[in-house]
Amino acid sequence: MTSRTSFALALLLLTAAGCSHAERPEPAATTPTGPPASEAYNADQLTQALLTDIPGYERSGAPQSGQYGSLAAVRNSLQMQQAAKLDKPQCASSTRAVSSEKSVWSAPSALVAFVKGRDQTASETLMAVGPDIAAQQVELRVPASCRSFRVAVGGRWATGSVVEGGGTRIGEGSRTVGVSTTSGTTSVRTWFVVLRSRGYLATVTLYGPGATRDEAERLAQQAYQQAERILP
Repeated sequence: MTSRTSFALALLLLTAAGCSHAERPEPAATTPTGPPASEAYNADQLTQALLTDIPGYERSGAPQSGQYGSLAAVRNSLQMQQAAKLDKPQCASSTRAVSSEKSVWSAPSALVAFVKGRDQTASETLMAVGPDIAAQQVELRVPASCRSFRVAVGGRWATGSVVEGGGTRIGEGSRTVGVSTTSGTTSVRTWFVVLRSRGYLATVTLYGPGATRDEAERLAQQAYQQAERILP
């Protein structure tokens, strides 16, 4: 399985892993317009509050900023997800991750990515959303029927499983989700942490064969401390 195929599979599984039983609106097909979801912080302020360094990692390009749905990394992820086929389509069509929430889709945002070696990445996204939306995203849970499934990209099938971590609280509330994908002898893990605080929602994603929950939550704690230190 190529790294691109593996990454596309993980991205699709992340979409399912971030879902709840509630129906979510589809993301707009064009760049979003209109007022941002929150006036608390603008994209420039959020960019300044991103992690600037992770020991052992190198930053991958410059940070991206703007409305969440317009970020290149977000749109590329959605294109990869659309190229995948899920054996339980209800997990993709009736439930969505945060990128499908209209109030998040239009929110001022900033994103930065890091790489370690050839096969591990870490990314952080900050979004300026109101407290109700932030709490809603943190409270999402994975439906039991979506915790195991099969997904294919380019005709190659992989099995996936999802677990939700509990007990670790970061900021004013957080959730941790882990996704494992296996195709043949190749296995990849993805852990992501969604947390909220005053005026913003943060997502930290760790992807690679060596990704662990402990490291993902440690990075999320660092991201939270950095944002709290920088944002007024």
